[in-house]
Amino acid sequence: MSRVWNFSAGPAALPEAVLTQVRDEMLDWHGCGMSVMEMSHRGKEFATIIETAEADLRELLAVPQHYKVLFLQGGATQLFSQIPLNLAAGRSADYLVTGSWSKKAVEEARRVAPIAGPARLAGSTAVKGALADGFTRLLRDEEISLDPGAAFLHLCTNETIYGVEVQDDCAALAARAGSVPLVADMSSHILSRQVDVSRYGVIYAGAQKNIGPSGLVLCIVREDLLGKAVSTMPSIMDFRLMAENGSMINTPPTFGIYVSGLVFQWLKRQGGVAAMEQVNIRKAEMLYRCIDESGGFYRNPVETTSRSRMNVPFTLQDTALDAVFLAEARDAGLVSLKGHKTVGGMRASIYNAMPEAGVTALVDFMRQFAKVHG
Repeated sequence: MSRVWNFSAGPAALPEAVLTQVRDEMLDWHGCGMSVMEMSHRGKEFATIIETAEADLRELLAVPQHYKVLFLQGGATQLFSQIPLNLAAGRSADYLVTGSWSKKAVEEARRVAPIAGPARLAGSTAVKGALADGFTRLLRDEEISLDPGAAFLHLCTNETIYGVEVQDDCAALAARAGSVPLVADMSSHILSRQVDVSRYGVIYAGAQKNIGPSGLVLCIVREDLLGKAVSTMPSIMDFRLMAENGSMINTPPTFGIYVSGLVFQWLKRQGGVAAMEQVNIRKAEMLYRCIDESGGFYRNPVETTSRSRMNVPFTLQDTALDAVFLAEARDAGLVSLKGHKTVGGMRASIYNAMPEAGVTALVDFMRQFAKVHG
């Protein structure tokens, strides 16, 4: 059976070269006679794996030395509450809401507010500032009201469901926030573009979109933000304790770290993040051009300057054709194109592992489908 073009938003496609290497090393990792899934996380073999993975990630993102890299569990969703519990120390924190994931982040922060501190809505693109759905753009400067005394300012830099992405690496926002640390959920576009890590206090990302398998979340934390956790914080959720123990207070997600490390090595072979960013620009431009030049047969609702390179939602002019589109796409080897249940329509997630050939195949199909059904 031939492999399909997988446009899933997550768990998402992995580079075929990485999957092949995982297959080849499954029973015997580098001559040790066992699988990575079987080896002790305290042994020298796994120490090599996790140390190499961290070193490669630091190289790819140019992570400064005064930042800790943590390999955690629980996904980005757990960090929605874990971050205020670690950073707020009873103070208020600011939240910007531009889609479902930043909306969930502030909702989770409010659940732990009695322990961590208040979660304040500093700006939202939902109707009248309510935590509602219907996000199609980023916040404008005049819509953002920051508290200069906030413990941190949280945002999601790429909203997977709505396809809204911060385009300027938060340069203006970081300058405006001043001494207030930026905390960024980069789950669905980390490693797809260059990032100035020094602008952020915390960067975190679930692995299952652009890094590796599900079950792992990366967290890059500036050292001066460690040690602020509430006194009742469980040890396993305390960033400082995790940093002091090399992410190994308990058994870490060893297989996820191993595969992610292979993805980091694959990215380096592609030329690194800068080279991958150029590929991603070409892929996104190709797909958006197809949508915009369809004469209204396809539509993307997001403002042009807020469009995501990673997640491209679109609708058909005639929704009665949705099921036909998905069925014919599947027959053509193009899968996981159904939009999120929140917004409907279609969505193509074109992460690093999706080659240009896959986007070309999708665009060719879309044009032919519009020609037949338009």
